[in-house]
Amino acid sequence: MGIRESRLQPPWLRAAIAILPVVAASLLGQWATYPNLAPWYAGLAKPWFNPPNWIFAPVWTSLYLLMAYSVWRILKAPGNDADRRTALMLFFVQLALNALWSWLFFGLNNPFTGLMNIVPQLLVILATIDRFRRLDRSAALCLAPLAAWVAFAALLNFEIWRLNG
Repeated sequence: MGIRESRLQPPWLRAAIAILPVVAASLLGQWATYPNLAPWYAGLAKPWFNPPNWIFAPVWTSLYLLMAYSVWRILKAPGNDADRRTALMLFFVQLALNALWSWLFFGLNNPFTGLMNIVPQLLVILATIDRFRRLDRSAALCLAPLAAWVAFAALLNFEIWRLNG
């Protein structure tokens, strides 16, 4: 189905297109993360600014909700279909990198491979924000907290790698 055709679909279908991939990325990330929190992650040296573990679930839940809402807005926004395809392609690339990070960092118990993912992930998030802004400013603004959190996570990932390398 083309992008133009998807805008003609009922709102529940656009919502499913926006929500299901985000939920899938969240679940894939959790499957790699939770089994490795203890003892592996718990045993790592961490920087002073490492947040407590309980903060990650509410932050990521909020970020995933904002991501899904942002994509939903892009799917229904008027504009050039080629621009929309590019914006959505960037969004889904960053979403895949997001899920993959958990497998590289936690699944492989390897902060370095996580770092090799999170830096390009942040760049793709920034490119996504730029492309979303051209179609729907609110959709782009919904991704700003994601960019801020992933920038923080990249610094945290770097420090964990540095302290444990």
